[in-house]
Amino acid sequence: MTGWHAPDHLIAGYADGSLPDADAWSLEKHLESCASCAGRVSGAVRATQAGPVLAEVRDTVLEAARPAPVKAPLRTPRLLWATAPAVRGAWLPAVLLVAFGAVVLAHVADFTGARPLLLAVAPVVPVAGVALSYGRHADPLHELAASTPSAGLRLALVRTAVVLAVSLPLLTLTGVVLPSSGAPGAAAWLLPGLTLTLAALALGGWLGLRTATAVTGGGWLCAVLAPVLATPDGAVSRHLSDQLSLYVGGAAAQGGWAAAAASCAALLAARRTAYDRLERH
Repeated sequence: MTGWHAPDHLIAGYADGSLPDADAWSLEKHLESCASCAGRVSGAVRATQAGPVLAEVRDTVLEAARPAPVKAPLRTPRLLWATAPAVRGAWLPAVLLVAFGAVVLAHVADFTGARPLLLAVAPVVPVAGVALSYGRHADPLHELAASTPSAGLRLALVRTAVVLAVSLPLLTLTGVVLPSSGAPGAAAWLLPGLTLTLAALALGGWLGLRTATAVTGGGWLCAVLAPVLATPDGAVSRHLSDQLSLYVGGAAAQGGWAAAAASCAALLAARRTAYDRLERH
């Protein structure tokens, strides 16, 4: 806290919408830690033509929420609001379907290539989960969320963390109970999955998140499955195991994935402001 407070002309410009975006974002960041300026901005907004409309919306929301008393600390509702699309999105049934399907193939259909197939698909599951949990297509309150200081990359990372927290242990444990069939270990997909997720987030600043996830996830599936499907002898399971051993097996391959993950994280950090405008309109 520096003791600085927003001047009146800055607050007036923010209230009437004439303030440039860079100045508006800077002011919103300041309001997170300055209750005095937050109160002044609130009063200025209420004094504009939009004030009565905002007051009506506020009263409607409070009235709708009245039957459910709030007993949790303030941070709990905010956390639930931030993570909700990531825990109720379409990707969650998809994760369960992949895990359950692999177990059924191995132990009911006696398919020996269940683990190689799981390791081939698993890295794109969290990538798809990120795409399906962020954006106006996933969150009915996205327009509201995108206008808050907590939007942008911070919100995308919160939902990505939820996706990873669910998919990584579930798919890895599924791989443990499947027969190896010469495939790499059950955890060999973790670094590739993390790297593809970070790559999708980094590319999202240029392409948009859904397009970026399609590029990274689709690129991985093509790299792994295309050579296998092109084999003339039809031994798909064996060739898939060999292909995965080449891509994710051994210290050298895992070291390459670790280096790629670090590079993607650095690029994402350097491009973090690109998410301030991502899917905002």
